[in-house]
Amino acid sequence: MARKQKIAIYPGSFDPPTLGHLDVVRRAAALFDRLVVGVLDNPSKTPLLDSAARVELMVAEVGDLGLDNVEVRAFDGLTIAFASSAGASYIVRGVRSLGDLADETSMAETNRLAAGGGLETVLLPARAELSFIQGRLVREIARGGGKLDRLVSKRVAAAIRR
Repeated sequence: MARKQKIAIYPGSFDPPTLGHLDVVRRAAALFDRLVVGVLDNPSKTPLLDSAARVELMVAEVGDLGLDNVEVRAFDGLTIAFASSAGASYIVRGVRSLGDLADETSMAETNRLAAGGGLETVLLPARAELSFIQGRLVREIARGGGKLDRLVSKRVAAAIRR
């Protein structure tokens, strides 16, 4: 009997893709047969980078990691609908703090119930050296002209500067 493929999504705005996001991608790719990174296009927010730029950057960043079981897609709408479209039974989320853990635990249970119980969330704790990176702070630093080299890749920093 063939084993069912373990497929997960890693949804987020990735505005911009940070070193923390890439660490979660690398670690999640080792846990699942297939990982679909979902770049959320949320029209109610004003992102630093538009959806197409975030997808393009994430594709390039994932390509640099050399992971052949990871794909990147744009999506809008509900995460559970995106999971269904990807054939995923798992959602991957990174957590940096106890506050993140509380928020993600609540969201995980809501998604599981809304999906009829067939969607589990896997929480990956951030590595200590990356636990301080927040997209909101990266955007503030970028808008203020600050240094981004310990927060994002050179490619992402260049895209932000443009």
